[in-house]
Amino acid sequence: MRRLTPWLNGLVWLGVAAPLLYLCWGLWTDRLGANPIQEITHQTGRWTLRFLLATLAITPLRRLTGWNGWIRWRRRLGLAAFFYASIHLLLYLWLDQFFDWGEIGRDILKRRFITVGLLAYGLMVPLAMTSTAGWIRRLGGRTWRRLHRLVYAIAVLGVLHYWWAVKFDWRPPLAYGLILLALFLLRLRRPRVGRIDATALPRRTAAPVGDPTD
Repeated sequence: MRRLTPWLNGLVWLGVAAPLLYLCWGLWTDRLGANPIQEITHQTGRWTLRFLLATLAITPLRRLTGWNGWIRWRRRLGLAAFFYASIHLLLYLWLDQFFDWGEIGRDILKRRFITVGLLAYGLMVPLAMTSTAGWIRRLGGRTWRRLHRLVYAIAVLGVLHYWWAVKFDWRPPLAYGLILLALFLLRLRRPRVGRIDATALPRRTAAPVGDPTD
């Protein structure tokens, strides 16, 4: 697997950048439909959830393959989830609500998918802020792991946000929910390959919104 590391590294970078490049290209060439802003909002929300699930898949991959090298990409996937979530939220605040904080407050109280979406984003912020090895040392490994267990709540809230947001076709959010359930079951059933000391990781491999039990 080590020989494949440079190729996998390139694929991860491509996977992180490709959705943004596609959306920019689609906006430039007018290929995002009649309402391109809505399409970008929906797409960034879905990619947030996909990267969250990919982050949670790192530990099952380690256990299934016996290769600890997967952990080096967990931080990148977690930050990708936060990046696309930030675009998703910014589009809502800016182009949907025009930073009308009164209307935003009423929307939060009125529509539950907005409520859980904002809650999920709020929980992501401290995980992204404490993503480096320096923060692991400051907080201590045990405290850091406890904090980053919030990723599970974030993933559940993300699925709920998607489920409650759709008006007709509930199959896509159901699929994401089933994938999340499968990842939880894999964590419960698979034996551990070996515990990783988070404080010994180099700066680039510290993991936000990732698996806090490694």
